[in-house]
Amino acid sequence: MDAMGHVNNIVYLQYLECARVGFFEGKGWNSRDASPTRQGPVVVSQTFNYRRQLYYPADLEVGVACTEVRRRSFVQSYGLFRKGSVELIGDGSGVFAWLDYAAGKAVEIPPDVRAYLTRA
Repeated sequence: MDAMGHVNNIVYLQYLECARVGFFEGKGWNSRDASPTRQGPVVVSQTFNYRRQLYYPADLEVGVACTEVRRRSFVQSYGLFRKGSVELIGDGSGVFAWLDYAAGKAVEIPPDVRAYLTRA
């Protein structure tokens, strides 16, 4: 929170991260898996557009949609809303590579993940 009582601008990206983790965990992806064959998303870039001021405290909801799937990466779009309303606080998007964590490089998105990402 800043001196004016606004939610700090970096916190918005944390809201998006929580929504992204929930998106994957909702399909059984274990974000705490530490196995040597572990794969998963890694942030390549993110944008966020601040549409309304947000004061602390506030209850929010984040909408998440996968808007593009590539061979080794995908794009997710977000809408941040005041809970129980259609008031858009902000929106953004992120590009994520599918990473083989042990190798430290992007790999093809597995078919089961691709199917989940492309489902309406």
